[in-house]
Amino acid sequence: MPLYEHVFLARQDVSAQQVEQLIEQYKGVIENGGGSIGKVENWGLRSLAYRIKKNRKAHYTLMNITAPHAAVAEMERQMGLSEDVLRFMTFKVDELDEEPSAMMQKRDRDDRRGGGRGDRGDRGDRGGDRGPRGPRREEQE
Repeated sequence: MPLYEHVFLARQDVSAQQVEQLIEQYKGVIENGGGSIGKVENWGLRSLAYRIKKNRKAHYTLMNITAPHAAVAEMERQMGLSEDVLRFMTFKVDELDEEPSAMMQKRDRDDRRGGGRGDRGDRGDRGGDRGPRGPRREEQE
C-alpha cells in the first residue's frame, strides 16, 4: 500500500481540542477507505510566512498515512471543503519515518535550552575594546 506524509494547517481561532477532532475525523476517513494512520504530530500554533485567508498563524499537524490513493483523495476533498483547514499538502514517500520530525526535534532542542526570546542572559559591558565614539555631526561643523 502507498505511504504518504500529510501536513495540514488549521485556522488560528480554532482550539487545540477542535484540531484533535479534525485529526480524528480525517483518521476515520482514511480508515473507512482501507488505510491506517501511523504517527500524528501536532506542531502547535505557529506563525505563517504570509497571511492566508486573513490568518497570521495556524495550527500545524503532520500525519503519516498508509492508505490507497482513493482514501487520501477523499480526505483531501473533505479538507478542501472545510472552512477550518487553510492549506494541506500530501507527499508520497518510499518509507515512513517513525522518529520525531525535524520540527519536533527543534522544539525539544529549544525546550532543553530553556530559551524563549526573552532569555538572552547578561551581555555585560558592550563597549569592550571599541574605544570612545567620535564627535557627533553637530560638533564637527
